[in-house]
Formats: sequence, C-alpha cells, structure tokens
Amino acid sequence: MVVKALVVARSGVSTGPSLAEELQGFVKQRIAPYKYPRAVEFVGELPKTPTGKIQRFLLREREIEHAEARDGE
Repeated sequence: MVVKALVVARSGVSTGPSLAEELQGFVKQRIAPYKYPRAVEFVGELPKTPTGKIQRFLLREREIEHAEARDGE
C-alpha cells in the first residue's frame, strides 16, 4: 500500500510536480518522514455528504477501480 494524498488546489494555484514535491516536503517536516504521502493527486473536488463531511469510502472505491484498471492493462 502507498499513502496517497488527494489535494484540491485553490483557484489560481498551478498544480504540478513542483507543488507536489513542496507539499511532500511540508508534510515530512511535520510528521514522521516515513508517513508522508508517496503519491499526490490534484482533484477538482472531493465527494462530500450534505453536511460537508468527506466521503472517504467513495475515494477508496475510486482508487480500487483505478488499481484494477491498471492491473488489467
């Protein structure tokens, strides 16, 4: 398993490898270095409930589908 961060960037912020590296470095300074996300993906929005909580199960399902699609290729 690989720790992956899904990031919603503010409007006007350019996303890319340099921002991903900057975020990883920031996290490494705050928590144990082995816990930092090895993968960073920028998304438009996160799925939320009507009360505003992030629906993590939908994110997990999405990642499982992506992994199965990669393995099937």
